[in-house]
Amino acid sequence: MRLILASQSASRRAMLDAAGVPFEAMAAAVDEESAKASLRAEGRDARALADALAELKATKLSRKYPQDLVLGCDSTVALDDGEMIDKAPSRAAAADLLRRMAGTRHRLFSAAVICEGGVPVWRFVDVAKMHMRAMSDEFVDSYLDAEWPAISGCVGGYRIEGPGVQLFDRIEGNQFTIMGLPLLQLLTYLRDRGVMPR
Repeated sequence: MRLILASQSASRRAMLDAAGVPFEAMAAAVDEESAKASLRAEGRDARALADALAELKATKLSRKYPQDLVLGCDSTVALDDGEMIDKAPSRAAAADLLRRMAGTRHRLFSAAVICEGGVPVWRFVDVAKMHMRAMSDEFVDSYLDAEWPAISGCVGGYRIEGPGVQLFDRIEGNQFTIMGLPLLQLLTYLRDRGVMPR
C-alpha cells in the first residue's frame, strides 16, 4: 500500500521526507480557486474550508488510485473577525496585507484528509494562533525584498521555517501545523495502518 501526497507543496514534501515517510507526490488536478469560491458561497468558515479542500484533493486522486492511501492537505488563514485571507497576487498586495495584519492575531488552520477507494478514512484539522508583531514599513519592505516571490504561494505571506518567523512575537500551536500539515497526528495514523513501523 502506497501513500500518495495529493500536492506539489515543497514544504509538505520536505516534512514527509524529513520524517522518513515513504510517499509519492502527485498533483491533485483540482481547480482550487473555483472550489474555494463555491465553498465560501456555501458559508464555510476557515476551518471547514481547509477540511473540505483537503478532502476534495484526496478524493479526486483516490478515485484514480483506489488501492492506495491518498493524502490531501490544505491551509487557511482567518483574522479574529472571521475574515479569510488569501494568497497575495502581487508584492504590493503582500505588503498591504502584512501592514494590515501587523499587531493583530490570526488563526491558521491546517487540514489533512486521507482517502482510500475514493472515500475519506481519516481526517484531522489543527489550528495555530499567530500573533503578528507591530512592524515598520521599512521592515516590511526589507522582508519582501528577501522573500518575494517565494512566499507568493503562502497564505498569510510567510514561511515560518524561514525569515517569516520574524513577523511574530508569539505563536500558540504546532510548527508542523503552521507549515501546512498536522504531522504528528498523521504519523500516528500511518503507524496504525502499517505504512510506518510501530
